[in-house]
Parts: sequence; structure tokens; C-alpha cells
Amino acid sequence: MQNLNFLNPRRPVQWCLMLAIGGLMWTATSQTTATADGSQPAVDNNSPAPTYLRDIQPIFMGNCSRCHNQQSRFVYDWLDYRTAYADRWEIRRRVWDSWKGSYYKEPMPIVNSPESLALTDEERSTIRDWVDHGAVCGVAPAADGVKSKAERIQLGRRLFTSICAACHQPTGLGRANQFPPLAGSDYLNADKTRAINLVIFGRQGEVVVNGLKYDNNMPSFPLSDQDIANVLTYVYNSFGNSGFAVTPEEVKNERAHPPLPSATPVKKSVFE
Repeated sequence: MQNLNFLNPRRPVQWCLMLAIGGLMWTATSQTTATADGSQPAVDNNSPAPTYLRDIQPIFMGNCSRCHNQQSRFVYDWLDYRTAYADRWEIRRRVWDSWKGSYYKEPMPIVNSPESLALTDEERSTIRDWVDHGAVCGVAPAADGVKSKAERIQLGRRLFTSICAACHQPTGLGRANQFPPLAGSDYLNADKTRAINLVIFGRQGEVVVNGLKYDNNMPSFPLSDQDIANVLTYVYNSFGNSGFAVTPEEVKNERAHPPLPSATPVKKSVFE
């Protein structure tokens, strides 16, 4: 039989040497080193490594936020960076490995759900690459100049389709007894400032829209002033609504005001 004395745990020098060599090999093959400006190396020669605020959070808002939001009781809030970072390897396993059939738990989003059908192969690989390259937070993309009303409507349509339509439906008609309609909404059209506050801070509790009661919660999404201006301008200029325009300046001003009493309570990350 081959002599295996070198594996004897009573020989600490050899063990330390083996672990050190193994650690160096793992670091060389599995880790990346930040560049001088603090960003991560490129995934390939043509594109930078994904960051949370630039690449991942928009995917989570569009495909995961119906479950993974600040009001979640039984699943983690992936719209919060610290929570998503702490859960990053499970996210990768569920979004990528399970989807590829190499992890025993159910893929996320749930197979054949609207979110799963909408999540592209490219978005799944972006989430995988984000985790593999250190799950960096990064910085949100800067606003690229003043937008005309027409531009806000066009950009807002994309946001509505990716984030809002899951509950309020692409038609804006909502879901009976669950989510109120935005189409021809007396509640929405009565007070633009209130609508801005609602999108910034979320809402919970009963609301009456077009004579019907709804008692569900709306989470607060981490959208920029420009994003909120875009999506509200789109909604106000669609579905038979008033045609109001919302500007980033109006959103910024309302963000400085206290949330309405019905706003979603602020909750710390579960990992704090």
C-alpha cells in the first residue's frame, strides 16, 4: 500500500504547505483583482465586469421584485445590495446552475412564470458573471441630459413593461381584487404629487380606485428621479389618463418631503 504518512494530521508543516499551495491555486483560478480605479476586470476583452447598480439591480427590478422586495416576509430583498451580496452564491446557483440542470433546487424565477419567460439568457449570464467577478456594487449610471416629454414617454414605456406590468398588467387594467388599475384611474389623475410620492416611497393599506377597494402593498423601488419621471410620464400619457408630464425636478423635490402616512415602512437589510 502506498505510504500516506504525508496526510497525517499530526504533521502540521506539511498540512500548512498543502493548504497554502491549494489556496494560491484557487486564488489564481477563481479570483479577480480590482483595477486601479476600484472596478473589476473585464469579463472578456470587450466588456467590463457587471456591477450591481449598473447591471444587476435593473434585472432584479424587472424580473424578481414581485417576490424579492422590501415587503417580503419569507424571501430576501434583492433590491438591497447588502442583502443580494450576502446571498450572491445562492442567487447564482438558482438563476444559472439550476437553470442549467446542475443544482438540485428549483430555478429562479420559477419555471414558466412571467418573470422566467421574460428573463433572457444574456441576463442570466450577466448575473452569473456578476457573482463570479466579485459581486461589486459599482455606481448607478449617470443621467445623460435633459429629456423631452416624448423621450420620457419612450423610456418610461420600457420601465413600465419590465417592472410595473407584472402587477398592473401591460394594459394598465390591473388585477381584480389585487392590484388597482392605472387605466383611467381617478386616484392617479387626481393628484400628481401624491403619485410621485407613492412611487418613491411605496404604499400599503386600502385604497379606492374607480369606486373599487384594493388592499395590497406596493414596494418602493430604487429608481432614480429620471426613471420615476419617465415611468409616470408614460403612465399619465397612456391608458386614457390625463396627459400630465412629470419632470426629474418634481421628483427630486418630492423626495425631500416626508413619505405619506400610507408609505411602505423602511426596513433594514436582514444582514445588517
